[in-house]
Amino acid sequence: MLRRKPTRLELKLDDIEEFESIRKDLEGRRKQREDAEAAGAAEEAAAAALGTDHKSREQMINDRIGYKPQPKAGGRAAHFGTFEF
Repeated sequence: MLRRKPTRLELKLDDIEEFESIRKDLEGRRKQREDAEAAGAAEEAAAAALGTDHKSREQMINDRIGYKPQPKAGGRAAHFGTFEF
C-alpha cells in the first residue's frame, strides 16, 4: 500500500457562511418543534383536566398500543375439559 502525504484542507469564507446559515435554520426548526410540543402538552393537560372520561395509566397505555384485554372466565376448574387436539 502506498503512503501519501495528508491533503491540506482550507476553510473559506463561503464555507463559514454556509455553515452559519444551516446552523440557524436547524436552530429555528428545533425552536418551532419545542414550541409545538409545549403547546401540545398544554392542550393535552387541559383536555385531561376538563374531560369526563378519566382513564387509569394502564388503560391509556393499552389504548395507545391497541391492546384490549379480555376478562378471564373463572379459574382452572372452568377450563377443565376444554382442551382441543
